[in-house]
Amino acid sequence: MPKIGMEPVRRRALVDAALKVIGDRGTVSVTMSDIARKAGVSPALAHHYFGSKEQLLTETIRFLLRQLRDDTVAALKGEQHPQTRISAIIRVSFQADQFTPQTIAAWLAFYSEAQCSEATRRLLVIYARRLHSNLVDSLRRLCSASDAHRIAEGTAAMIDGLYIRRALGSSPITAEASIALTDDYIALHLQRLLNEKGHAA
Repeated sequence: MPKIGMEPVRRRALVDAALKVIGDRGTVSVTMSDIARKAGVSPALAHHYFGSKEQLLTETIRFLLRQLRDDTVAALKGEQHPQTRISAIIRVSFQADQFTPQTIAAWLAFYSEAQCSEATRRLLVIYARRLHSNLVDSLRRLCSASDAHRIAEGTAAMIDGLYIRRALGSSPITAEASIALTDDYIALHLQRLLNEKGHAA
């Protein structure tokens, strides 16, 4: 029988183990036994806490989303200027605990799983909408609503693309370089809109 008070510790250990195993193998085609072994617990205990591998995978994605949400809230705290808020959002997307090869491989595995898992797809849609909403909230203070949505879509696509480039490893890109490229993308679009507005005046 599990020790009293150990459930949160064991559940977190299993989530961490799931991230490591999936990240190492680059696929969600792992077993509960694989994850339990990595966490140092028995498969029976893993099933006791999560019921099934699918439930554990869902909780693992939720953990990543909570981490991103909490880090974004912390990064935006006290930031008032829209451009510094946008930069803070970008920096969170490429922070150290998210932009590791192992975590990126896990993210890509989850995206692949979303093609056949409605639960996984729904969670990744939440992530995409949250990122889009956070970006648009600040961009709308710098340009029109339609332009804000368009730039936010392009920014999200660029973040996804940089994650894929990092995962391929053939042309490794650092977190700082990824942040700079994404910041430049937004700055160039905002400057172009400003120039167009000036010419129209």
